[in-house]
Amino acid sequence: MSRRSPRVRAQRLSVVDEMFLRTHRGFGTPVVMQGLWRGGDIEPSDLVRVHAALSQGPLSRTVIRPSVPGARPRWQPGAAPWPIEWAPSTVPSDAVVAWADTVAARPVDPESGAGWRLAAARLDGGGTVLSLVCSHVVADARGLATVLAAAVAGAPAPSEDPPSHRVRDDAADAARMVIGVGARTVRAVAGLVRHPSRRAELRSAPVSAGHPDRGDRHSPATESLITDIDADRWDAEAARAGGTPNSLLVAVAVGIAASGAPGPRGVGVPVDRRHDPPMPGNAVDMVEVAVRPGDSPAAVRDLLRAAYTRPPMSSPAGFPPELLQLVPDAVAYRLAPDPGERDVLCSNIGAVPAALATIGGARADAVATRAVHPGITADRMAASRNRLSAYLCRLGDRYTLALVSKDPGLRERAATELARRGLTGRQW
Repeated sequence: MSRRSPRVRAQRLSVVDEMFLRTHRGFGTPVVMQGLWRGGDIEPSDLVRVHAALSQGPLSRTVIRPSVPGARPRWQPGAAPWPIEWAPSTVPSDAVVAWADTVAARPVDPESGAGWRLAAARLDGGGTVLSLVCSHVVADARGLATVLAAAVAGAPAPSEDPPSHRVRDDAADAARMVIGVGARTVRAVAGLVRHPSRRAELRSAPVSAGHPDRGDRHSPATESLITDIDADRWDAEAARAGGTPNSLLVAVAVGIAASGAPGPRGVGVPVDRRHDPPMPGNAVDMVEVAVRPGDSPAAVRDLLRAAYTRPPMSSPAGFPPELLQLVPDAVAYRLAPDPGERDVLCSNIGAVPAALATIGGARADAVATRAVHPGITADRMAASRNRLSAYLCRLGDRYTLALVSKDPGLRERAATELARRGLTGRQW
């Protein structure tokens, strides 16, 4: 007599997943993650193998809306992939970032198909640049790097039974959400009566963007920069200044964003909440620190340590974050328009998996990760508080710093700030 396999239930979207899903629907700043690999000549057959592995892996999943109000959307694996996009001609070695900006603007929508794309180009001086883009709904930067490394290494996709789904599963999820969130919401409402500060926090939540930010207006130009920096020199400078590689990143980013202007800058810093090896999805919270231009890495280190002990940024006024999953998109966006948006965003991805050092017989020169904002309108960009985003990752003996700024003169500002700290970079 055969034993029946245990039923595998579909995975539900988290609060953070749904926050990024709203941006695909026009509420807030659209966000996609991009991993860039630059190195030797990749054989097309090796890239086909990587693409096939990605197609069978955890990035290839689609958001399915629930059939019962109040239930959370779920993930359905097996989305049909986009084909590999090879550049029709070689890309100048000094135009890699411009090419990366172009391929990052290709549409990915986890509700209508594959939420990721793979693109590659030959460089005119020899070598290859590779781009893997995915919706932030599907994965954060560390998860994206982990999935790509598994595909490069030829790791087989998990052989699990496909998740089953029944209408009563949505009904049960809706009941759990309404009961659990409802009780905590009642306590939050009572807190509004007792705590004037919470009422002020709720009143301060923006209400002007209660409809999708769509339109055919051209997006304003942002400036992007990717530069490689010797890892030993970066770490030595951090140690000399009494900080850490992460606090040096924050200090450098604030210096670049400030360009001599006084006053503190609000810095959003993602905090990885994974306890196991990184996997797809969004396993980060956001904390905030106020950093002044000229603050030392030691001072920033102390600010970060204090911030890590505080509750992460979420929905306002003590309301449970899960409330954002029960209300319409417009209401959710009014309560928490862009929880992580501050003057500066600093994300230290850390060391990327060693498997990314080679693809087939091609050796990597560097790997970069960053978030980009395709399709953002001019009005939304102008309204965004964020001036600069900085992303740092390490492969071997070098760090790669990726910057995205809506202020002009990024190359000059970055070179000046790095030189002030005795650092030099090789720009892509």
